Amino acid sequence: MKLLRLAVAGAFALASMVLPALAAPDDILTIQLKDGPVVIQLMPEVAPKHVAQIKALAAKGEYDNVVFHRVINGFMAQTGDVQFGKQGGKSFNPARAGMGGSEMPNIPAEFSKVPFERGIVGMARSQDPNSANSQFFIMFTKYPSLDGQYTVVGKVVSGMEFVDKIKRGQGGNGEVTDPDKMIKITVGKK
Repeated sequence: MKLLRLAVAGAFALASMVLPALAAPDDILTIQLKDGPVVIQLMPEVAPKHVAQIKALAAKGEYDNVVFHRVINGFMAQTGDVQFGKQGGKSFNPARAGMGGSEMPNIPAEFSKVPFERGIVGMARSQDPNSANSQFFIMFTKYPSLDGQYTVVGKVVSGMEFVDKIKRGQGGNGEVTDPDKMIKITVGKK
């Protein structure tokens, strides 16, 4: 009986160390790609305003069918232009994908000490640090020059092998011809 109590106590101690690291159910974002699902643990403790905006856009279906307009091998895959990058949308324009945002306001920068490494999800912006809106990117590799310069909103916790299969762009800016898209995005554990 004493051994059983020790085993139970050990299990509870282990659970208390592991469970805080798990995300709340509504801080999970699942992106369905052509090759499979990508699960992202959002970081509201790092970038609460950016995470709230992404969740609001995803809940309204704004990200569904949005293309990966800029994909650079050894760097990142960028998507999220709900204005010009949504296939089937009223303003879809592949030539302008990457120049738009959403009907929601731009968000002030929420820079952090979280490093940009493989699987990190960051917000895209113009030269103005306070211009992030709906676009985001997923890192293929570590990229220290972005640290503290762009807002981190989450990290891929499963499905990075599907991100690796996103069609790469050509040219210096990684523009993609006939790009892959986010088929559907859902908020919360499904």
